[in-house]
Amino acid sequence: MRIEEIPTPYYIVYEERMRRNLELITRVEREAGVNIIMAFKANALWRSFDVVREYNRDFTASSLNELRLGNEELGGEAHVYCPVYTPATIGEFLSRATHLTFNSLSQWEKYGDMTRAAGVSPGLRVNPQCSVIETEMYNPALPGSRFGVTAEQLGGVLPVGIDGLHFHALCESSSYDLAKVLEAFEEQFGYCFRQLKWVNFGGGHLMTREGYDVEHLIGVLRGFRDRYPWLKVVLEPGSAWMWRTGDLVTSVLDVVENQGVKTAIIDASFACHMPDCLEMPYKPAITESVPVAPGLPVYRLGGNSCLSGDFVGDWAFDRLLEPGDRLTLEDMNHYTTVKTNMFNGIQHPAMVMCASDGDCRYLRKFDYQDYKNRMD
Repeated sequence: MRIEEIPTPYYIVYEERMRRNLELITRVEREAGVNIIMAFKANALWRSFDVVREYNRDFTASSLNELRLGNEELGGEAHVYCPVYTPATIGEFLSRATHLTFNSLSQWEKYGDMTRAAGVSPGLRVNPQCSVIETEMYNPALPGSRFGVTAEQLGGVLPVGIDGLHFHALCESSSYDLAKVLEAFEEQFGYCFRQLKWVNFGGGHLMTREGYDVEHLIGVLRGFRDRYPWLKVVLEPGSAWMWRTGDLVTSVLDVVENQGVKTAIIDASFACHMPDCLEMPYKPAITESVPVAPGLPVYRLGGNSCLSGDFVGDWAFDRLLEPGDRLTLEDMNHYTTVKTNMFNGIQHPAMVMCASDGDCRYLRKFDYQDYKNRMD
């Protein structure tokens, strides 16, 4: 099936782009001597995991659903972090996980013995209180954060029985940001390292982004391992695995104008199908757009939901947009397909995979039953 034959809207994932990212991640693993695992919170498109399994089977999960999907579709080490476990969930977590991280000392005290008895390696999330993230919504190191134990709360003593420490303080960040956080981590928690088996540097390492200093990252990781050679080092980036591996292809349905603002209404929704565009917020690149210049038509894009704020803009084009024009919203795989919803009952875009030879196939199509069953 050729791309131009596929009716919009649809998400499309490119195998060749996936392999490019996976090969770079594998190189960093090998040269730095670390384990880089996939975070389901950023990508759960399991029908594409045939490719992922060729490179890595280890993963991190933050819920029972993610954990079960990882067990079934990847099957490697299962690292779990959840802000809180309950008597109703802890048993299944322990039956499926290989590593389990606690968010607080009270959770460790409640379930630590049970974890060790189950043969699962327990860890504790710590908060080095080093903030390098500008968007507050995605910054776990803000004052008053609910995530992780501070050095002050530990009081210079790590409870006996904890195998690892975990921090997550990055978001699509650089290796220089990691170095800054790592310095704070070592300064505040280095006294614990002798009693540990592993450390987890969390997510946010956007090593597959163009311009990312991969060699510096490898050097930072090697340096840490040289200082603490007995520690296994784990990274669990989300975006890096599927960065720029897929797009959302839409069509213009109508063009309306109000008080000088032209809006092209598309057959997809920012609120339903690209929620981070409104939450961050950010404006995605559109392949068919051009830089703004005098005389060029400028449009905002409006989603096809009834939410007033379901729009993003503005983009310039080298001609007037008309119904039927296709627009490609770039980089809509990571943290997009996992966040979609069916608000307004709007039809969900299909999922398409484009193989390295250019042949495309449906991974999943959606219909009325998907909407109805979700409310069942």
